[in-house]
Amino acid sequence: MIRQQKEAAKLVVGGSSVAKLQNCPTSPRKMRLVVDLIRGENVEKALYILKFTNKEAAIRVEKLLLSAIKNWEAKNEGKRVEDSALFVKEVSVGGGRQLKRLRPAPQGRGFRIRKRSNHVTLIVDSKNDNN
Repeated sequence: MIRQQKEAAKLVVGGSSVAKLQNCPTSPRKMRLVVDLIRGENVEKALYILKFTNKEAAIRVEKLLLSAIKNWEAKNEGKRVEDSALFVKEVSVGGGRQLKRLRPAPQGRGFRIRKRSNHVTLIVDSKNDNN
């Protein structure tokens, strides 16, 4: 069942390339703030945006974008990234697992802390497909 879903997702993606980041120890809300900046942007512009964004999550998303570009290069041998007008087609952030911890509170109580993590999926595609 799961294998069929993954194969169907690969067919939908087609000539584009995917990069995933699993269990990133940042809250999904903070990651979405960074990811929303680059959605639909040109790859070069997105890299510049991430390089100069003053958030810790931007470093991880920048590495993920570079990985997606390398995946595209491996998939489309003989084509140059500069000529193909790559752009960030789709980016999604989902909640990952939560680590539950206890913090001491007054009068012998304990407050629960939820250390959140997230999963990021980034899809890069070219605007001018020369197939």
